[in-house]
Amino acid sequence: MKLENLKPAKGATHTSKRVGRGQGSGKGGTATRGTKGAQARAGYEHKIGFEGGQMPLQRRVPKFGFKNPTRVEYKAVNLAALQALSERLGKTELGLDDIKEAGLAGKKELVKILGVGEITAALTITANAFSATATQKLEAAGGKAVVIEK
Repeated sequence: MKLENLKPAKGATHTSKRVGRGQGSGKGGTATRGTKGAQARAGYEHKIGFEGGQMPLQRRVPKFGFKNPTRVEYKAVNLAALQALSERLGKTELGLDDIKEAGLAGKKELVKILGVGEITAALTITANAFSATATQKLEAAGGKAVVIEK
């Protein structure tokens, strides 16, 4: 095999359509653009979502609802999951780093502890937010809920 013998695989390349090269080519005159109108002219660009004058989909479909721009989203983590995590790690103090390393929350997510499940160990848990039941169950088991600011 030599460099001068290399060529693309059969069917891999196509010859470009040469338009506007005289009537004998069959693609002369209007150069396959049809007659008149914006699309026949040079520099034509249609708007995003343009449907040829038909009412576009984004205007046909009704708008509804409300997206709160100041909403704070938390990743919910249950007490039962934290109980299992503390037993696995052998720790009584669990921080955000432990929760995120265990895969219970993403790297950039805010964590809220919910009171689902039973807790037996006296755990000190550090998170961004706690539900009322989670705080109540933690304190009943002799633990502590430490809230971090974002």
